[in-house]
Amino acid sequence: MGVLKNKIDFVVLVSVNKANANGDPLNGNRPRTDYDGFGEMSDVCIKRKIRNRMQDMGAKIFVQSDDRCDDGCDSLSKRAEANGFKEIKKEDEFAKKACETWLDVRTFGQVFAFNKLDCKSVGVRGPVSIHQAVSVSPVEIESLQITKSVSGDKGDKGGRSSDTMGMKHYVKFGLYKIKGSINVQLAEKTGFSEADAEMVKECLRTLFVNDASSARPDGSMEVIQLYWWKHNCKDGQYSSATVHRSVKIELKEGVVLPTDIDDYNIIVKELPGLEPEIVDGI
Repeated sequence: MGVLKNKIDFVVLVSVNKANANGDPLNGNRPRTDYDGFGEMSDVCIKRKIRNRMQDMGAKIFVQSDDRCDDGCDSLSKRAEANGFKEIKKEDEFAKKACETWLDVRTFGQVFAFNKLDCKSVGVRGPVSIHQAVSVSPVEIESLQITKSVSGDKGDKGGRSSDTMGMKHYVKFGLYKIKGSINVQLAEKTGFSEADAEMVKECLRTLFVNDASSARPDGSMEVIQLYWWKHNCKDGQYSSATVHRSVKIELKEGVVLPTDIDDYNIIVKELPGLEPEIVDGI
């Protein structure tokens, strides 16, 4: 498979059931919502999960989370140095090698700004763009007061130190819509291939595999369906906005407060000459 030749658009429907889809650190880690009460997941959060899945599938990743570090490098600059980038002086050569070395760089792009390298600043624009996800309906946020045992130290009188109190927040139920596109012109620059696109598709289909935590127990976040449009040309037969809008989601008649995916009607508007591949999630 060679470099990508056809524009791709995609939509992913994700259900959230008693889980914190994406906590806001500036708001007590409550699930992110807008002023109208619609739930949100940042594009950064989604890309982190995609990178993790790429890593699970054996791909070499530049932006690794600390708990998933697989090369012993505890910083991005050390990872660049360890892979032979320290003495590269030409920006084009630096960018080309970075795209060849790391899948996430040729997918999402990356800014390299490290003083220890001869190339002080190099920017790569990636072909895969992802919107922040927004829930179809406003979401209810519930909070629980919990006790946290973190130190285990003994107190002054010999007993274990007292637990501390905390809060746990979660979305009662929400259906979120992730939208994204893959740009051919940028794919040609980074070397993003048809095989890379297939890996991105598989990452989206399995987005929450190996992602469980106390905030997101296994099964609480689920990819319901992935819609994948492959155009017959570089620039696309339709705009990305038109393609993304073709997936219409409405509450069923009589439903006021959705509690399940079955409370929605999902309709895919026909776009003549462009049929989506519809893939069930896992």
